[in-house]
Amino acid sequence: MPKLIFDIETVGVEFDSLDEKSKETLLRFAETDEDIEAVKNGLGFSPLTGQVVAIGILNPDTDKGAVYFNSQEKNSSETDKDAQYISCQSEKEILKNFWDAASHYDKFITFNGRTFDCPYILVRSAILKVKPTRNLMPNRYYDDHIDLLDRLTFFGAVRRKGSLHMWCQAFGIESPKTKGVTGDDVARLFKEKKSLDIAKYCFDDLKATKALYEYWDKYINIK
Repeated sequence: MPKLIFDIETVGVEFDSLDEKSKETLLRFAETDEDIEAVKNGLGFSPLTGQVVAIGILNPDTDKGAVYFNSQEKNSSETDKDAQYISCQSEKEILKNFWDAASHYDKFITFNGRTFDCPYILVRSAILKVKPTRNLMPNRYYDDHIDLLDRLTFFGAVRRKGSLHMWCQAFGIESPKTKGVTGDDVARLFKEKKSLDIAKYCFDDLKATKALYEYWDKYINIK
């Protein structure tokens, strides 16, 4: 069964671009300036107030992959020995490329994909009228989609879930966060038009997810 690992990077819209009712709803529990700033910085976590700026894919059997990213400029595609960084001019183009690639695979692997990446992709695709080619949200206990965070915490039995970085640290896997870029930097990099940096960070996440999947499959998964 062909497998595909994927991961997304997102950014939020400008808070001032939202209508007044949406602003009111988002700020209803914000009591301090810090609370307000946290709301504004968190807009990228929801598909209602954010957008996908990169989707990375990796075939764990071939170690080859690609990242479709919003370059904000022309001719910024790049290729290295493991990945193609494919420049797209819109979020819609990113999503179309992802769904075209996903149609060739039957099993999907993510880290926290069930609660973030998959719903985000599906909702943004619907908003932009892009038709999915695969069901990314099958029954939680099926193997069509292996969400490693779900599996490593035994479907919610473990109280503290841990981040990708922490799981990598625990198992001796190189974390992409050690290279100086984290998810918190994505919005800033996008504003600075350093989209290729975002794409490369995304692919590093994929490589870490692959190593984590192999560790889980070898030492924890009972087949």
